[in-house]
Amino acid sequence: MANIGDLVQSADWKAEKHVPVIEGPDKAAASQAVNLEVSVGKQIAHPNTTEHHIRYIEVYFLPSGEKFPYQLGRFEFNAHGESVQGPNTSSIFSEPKAVVTFKAAKSGTVMALAYCNIHGLWRSEKELKVE
Repeated sequence: MANIGDLVQSADWKAEKHVPVIEGPDKAAASQAVNLEVSVGKQIAHPNTTEHHIRYIEVYFLPSGEKFPYQLGRFEFNAHGESVQGPNTSSIFSEPKAVVTFKAAKSGTVMALAYCNIHGLWRSEKELKVE
């Protein structure tokens, strides 16, 4: 049986279009609201077609010294050009981009997962120092 951790892929987002990009501050004051933008396809555009698309992005925060991360949000992208006329015939296409705002009392790691319907799960991380 496969371990799910072995199935999650990672790479540099500048060279791989599936990796979620986490943009936001590197530092924050304790309990200050932190805004993060998470997207897929920042450097290299990801296709957004009925056949090949990003289905969702999940964002987590793992405070330093804690065992489990907290889920900050799950963002689903449900419009991929499909319609009753067939694939890629709609004029509506979701873009895989989300904004999440949270407060943290201590430093930790922001983690993002993105799911491509063809290429599976991809992850990235960003450290956040809370002072």
